[in-house]
Amino acid sequence: MATRRGFLAGLLSTGLAPALGWADAGDPAYLAAARQPDGSYHLYGLTARGAAIFHLPLPGRGHAAAAHPQRPEAVAFARRPGTFAIVLDCATGETRARLEAPEGRHFYGHGAFSADGTVLLTPENDFETARGVIGLWDAAHGYARLGEIASGGTGPHEIRRLPGTDIFAVANGGIETHPASGRAKLNIPFMQPNLSYVTLDGTELDRVELPHDMHRNSIRHLSVRDDGRVAFAMQWQGDTRDSPPLAALHRRGDDPVLAVAEADAHRRMQGYAGSIAFSADGARIAITSPRGGLIQVFDAEDGRWLHQIESRDVCGVNAGASGFVYTSGTGRVGGGTEGVEGGAWTADHAVAWDNHLVRIAQTVPA
Repeated sequence: MATRRGFLAGLLSTGLAPALGWADAGDPAYLAAARQPDGSYHLYGLTARGAAIFHLPLPGRGHAAAAHPQRPEAVAFARRPGTFAIVLDCATGETRARLEAPEGRHFYGHGAFSADGTVLLTPENDFETARGVIGLWDAAHGYARLGEIASGGTGPHEIRRLPGTDIFAVANGGIETHPASGRAKLNIPFMQPNLSYVTLDGTELDRVELPHDMHRNSIRHLSVRDDGRVAFAMQWQGDTRDSPPLAALHRRGDDPVLAVAEADAHRRMQGYAGSIAFSADGARIAITSPRGGLIQVFDAEDGRWLHQIESRDVCGVNAGASGFVYTSGTGRVGGGTEGVEGGAWTADHAVAWDNHLVRIAQTVPA
């Protein structure tokens, strides 16, 4: 792969190379950040069955990444309250750009591209005013800062584009933080999470809040189905022994549908859902809990609990050919649903995977 990268880089430097696509980066199905045994951090491209295709160095701990919809380009984001985002050419291994959050801001570890790939959107914290914003970056011209729009709430953690549109779902976690206080949460008694829908020009189309008795349920992570149905995962900021449901489903114009696990299974999640994903056929959603070592699977229409999978320190999850593919802090990548659907497999690496497994839209797991 290094030789191929060098060849591609040479062609690019002469201006003779054709436009590159994800096939030129080895057709990865997923992106995931990881810590190496020596303490360094890398962004990995993985096959549909968890083999490493490439890994590229990061300047610090990565959280998640955004995959460009056409180019073999990934933007790897620092974990909150980090201020860097690295634009990586996954075919040549080169760093295309380094984004720095504006003064008084930090990233939340996630981002998304516009439908045509010309704009990158980054959830950010305007921490002096406790205001959530979405940064806009010119992905067609070196990632210069274009401006920003309001996120619709406090603590915008993840942003996802609704397919076929430039409407974006934003998980406003509701939690006020400030870098001077590290990762401390400053407003738990009166936090107000919401799910907002915004456009590129900053128009807020919809805002969804849960009942007041769930106001400590921080909406953090998102998955979007092909028809625009949104699934969101939450993290309870109260006594985990009596946490409310940790996942919900929503379609614009409707009320949220809570996904409720059986009581004993729910308690094992310890009030924390780390990632969420629709299955490839859109029929199910899965949420993970590294604290509980569990993946829980629900019906994607009525939120009915179906089953769970045990995997120590599991957090990343996304759609796979059979069930779901997941990553854990132990270095494991796994797939299938362990006896429920068959075809279970694992691949172990000498790394600690970070929280998220990003599916590259052009690649269909097989």
